[in-house]
Amino acid sequence: MIKTCRNLIIAAGMAFAGMTGMAVAAGDAPAAPKQEWSFDGPFGTFDRAALQRGFQVYSEVCAACHGMQYLHYRNLGEAGGPEFTEAQVKAIAAANDVADIDDEGEAIDRPGLPKDKFVSPFANQRAAAAAHGVAPPDLSLMAKARVGGPDYIFALLTGYEDGPEDFDGANYNKYFPGHNIAMAQPLFDDQVEYQDGTAATQEQMARDVSHFLMWAAEPKLEARRSLGIRVMLYLLVLAGLMYFVKRKVWADAH
Repeated sequence: MIKTCRNLIIAAGMAFAGMTGMAVAAGDAPAAPKQEWSFDGPFGTFDRAALQRGFQVYSEVCAACHGMQYLHYRNLGEAGGPEFTEAQVKAIAAANDVADIDDEGEAIDRPGLPKDKFVSPFANQRAAAAAHGVAPPDLSLMAKARVGGPDYIFALLTGYEDGPEDFDGANYNKYFPGHNIAMAQPLFDDQVEYQDGTAATQEQMARDVSHFLMWAAEPKLEARRSLGIRVMLYLLVLAGLMYFVKRKVWADAH
């Protein structure tokens, strides 16, 4: 099971390195600059507002090409995540058509339910590859599949530039290995209208969707850290008790 998960992450990372096309030019890209995130450090937590904005960017921009096959709509309402209300989760799910079978065994499309997985933009990998030349990678584990995680995703989304005069490729990206990336620049200022009134600059949208993809790859991050802190405190208390018990036992012995 562990080996299978590891292979999936590696495969996703290789696909993301292509981002609908392989780098043609050789050479190394500069390392993604370190960003400050609310989830950094042992006590870090996800910013709920950023997660909700990031989901909006994903659903309105990224979901046209990229699926998130390991997420269910109900996850959007769970503790530690975007924490949409139950009504919001139902509305988000219902806005997507899900392929299903009715009681007569006929194929139908029905409104999505919270229990359903995120709907893929394509019926299968072949359909995705036919539309883009190569299947766009699934984004569920992307923040764990690349060195730098959310830093790299943010850098990639904001790293589009005019290439040098001798650049003969699809799109020039400063942080993409080889700099030649087939995916055109996906984010532009005011591309979405944030429901909370936040200015939707390219940088803000890139930061929010990177935040969301980090949660998607580590949905239990807060719970795991909380448990780890409680375990460490328990061990410290136990170590203290063991020390005083040891002193008491040996004191009586002498």
